[in-house]
Amino acid sequence: MNFPENLLYTKDHEWIRIEGDTAFIGITDFAQHELGDIVYVDISSKGKTIKQHDVFGTVEAVKTVSDLFMPISGDVLEVNPKLDTAPELVNNDAYGDGWMIKASIANKSEVDGLLKVDAYKALINA
Repeated sequence: MNFPENLLYTKDHEWIRIEGDTAFIGITDFAQHELGDIVYVDISSKGKTIKQHDVFGTVEAVKTVSDLFMPISGDVLEVNPKLDTAPELVNNDAYGDGWMIKASIANKSEVDGLLKVDAYKALINA
């Protein structure tokens, strides 16, 4: 499994990559592996302000539907348009083309509560 060191992680298996005042958010390689083949990503929160830990969408796999939780508070600026026609990108490239949303960072102190790679690996016993 892949665990990029330049990302931060949540206990709910989302990852976050911070670029200036913007955050790219998706689910981890571990999460996509546990879910299995992703068949649909439903994110209708573009333009909305979402608080940390609130649901910003869902991801549907062959056997289950799972909520997506916001790792930090902020406005959803963009939803990855590629996922509409190719949800399997989450399986094939979870940290690249499989990103889910781009969001503003409303409270930078929330970033301090996210997990670094070693803490996330310990959480999932990797």
